[in-house]
Amino acid sequence: MAHEYRNTEQTAKQLGLSPKSLANARCTGTGINLPFIKMGTSGSIRYRQADIDAYMEANTYNHTGEVKEADNGNS
Repeated sequence: MAHEYRNTEQTAKQLGLSPKSLANARCTGTGINLPFIKMGTSGSIRYRQADIDAYMEANTYNHTGEVKEADNGNS
């Protein structure tokens, strides 16, 4: 099965974030928790579309109160 890959700009646009936010998350380990691939000696960053989809699915809620419940572990 072939994977689809996205660069930082494409991923940021899909998630409604800035590319800098993704870069900060990669460097600091805070914020969005999304696996990435560092490719070759140039250090090009790629994200698997399947990982992006999984992140979006895991962060899909029916109402805003549900987010607070999930964050508190009360779901």
